[in-house]
Amino acid sequence: MLKRLAAVAAVLIVSPAAASDLHKAIEHDYDNYLDDLFKHLHANPELSMQEFKTSDRMASEIAEAGYKVTRNIGKTGLVGTMTNGDGPVLMIRADMDGLPVFEKSGLDYASKATQVNLEGIDMPVMHACGHDMHMTTLVGVARRMAALRDSWRGTLMLVAQPAEEAEGGAKAMVRDGIYERVGRPDFALALHVSAGDPIGKITFSDGLMYSSADTVRINVRGVATHGASPHLGRDPVLIGSQIVVALQSIVTREVGPLEPAIITVGAFRGGTAPNVIADQVRLDITVRANTEATRQLLLESIERVALNTARAAGVPEDLLPEVIVYDDGAPTTNNDAELARRVRAAMQAGMPADAFFEFRQQDMGAEDFPDLVNVDPPIPSVYFQVGGTPVEDLESGDWAGHHSGLFRIEPKGSVTAGVEAMTLAALELLSKR
Repeated sequence: MLKRLAAVAAVLIVSPAAASDLHKAIEHDYDNYLDDLFKHLHANPELSMQEFKTSDRMASEIAEAGYKVTRNIGKTGLVGTMTNGDGPVLMIRADMDGLPVFEKSGLDYASKATQVNLEGIDMPVMHACGHDMHMTTLVGVARRMAALRDSWRGTLMLVAQPAEEAEGGAKAMVRDGIYERVGRPDFALALHVSAGDPIGKITFSDGLMYSSADTVRINVRGVATHGASPHLGRDPVLIGSQIVVALQSIVTREVGPLEPAIITVGAFRGGTAPNVIADQVRLDITVRANTEATRQLLLESIERVALNTARAAGVPEDLLPEVIVYDDGAPTTNNDAELARRVRAAMQAGMPADAFFEFRQQDMGAEDFPDLVNVDPPIPSVYFQVGGTPVEDLESGDWAGHHSGLFRIEPKGSVTAGVEAMTLAALELLSKR
């Protein structure tokens, strides 16, 4: 009964007039300020852990809105805080990094940026996953919440996080003492724009949102020889190919048929010439699961398959494959059920009924937001999606998925919906009631 009363109270907090005023203020803010910010961020992306200019801009925007900014948390990360009397502490997070993708969207503000990555390679850079929308929304929320100080109490923490795409930025901020330096939140919120959902539509679940993600590298070692004398060596290209095929049997024959799981070999590198059998090749793999048990099964099975495939090919024990599981993997993203219901009720009280639809997991995408909240003790959190594509484009197929050079979203409808939904959630969690 108490939980139900809490949800009802949230519904009563926003009057139709107040909701209309909030919507108009956000629209005005977008037309007169946020549109230029979005286009600037989109045209000037930076790679993971190299978001130096982006961090400067976000620090400036958040400070200008009236927040105290603490910088260089997890290298380029920052937190803006506003304390507005006694009350709960709410964290809202946005990610900053772009991707090494050449933009082909055709937008007049398309990125032409390049950047030398951490391995010394000059790469094209694009906001191909919507982090420009996330940052613009964070600034929009910062401005609205500052303007609405009479309507809430407590402390608002605005986090601009590096390196979500590299799945290490959240861990880096925690290791660097984010909560010791700026305080520990009672609740946490985050959002993601979705190119596969109708523009401005809000969707999230009371539980699982995204899959886990791990990066695995297999260094397949062999014995080099002339291409005309394969019997004198052990061919790592052939062994690596057998490993690639055998890995798929883990998903089809070891994981239950109703349990989602993915093992994708995204890169196969090795060899120098057609007539030389090399001594090593490299496989780079992404691994996805919806439960921690399946995640562990996949990782253990990958090592077993790699080692024993090489053994079957006659590779000596001292040359068996090296299997490396990187420690920047992300766990599953799960919403706190009670908090999700409370946040949804607050959003629904202030937005039209048709602004929402039922969440459906479209793929096995992952997030490192859980690494910010899966601390001891865990921080209750909610992660939601905002649609970014006009309905007519979805119906005609004229849209591209995330991480594509053709990726684009319609910024105004997605940003304004994101700011409105997030502001309503923040007002509920920092309510004066």
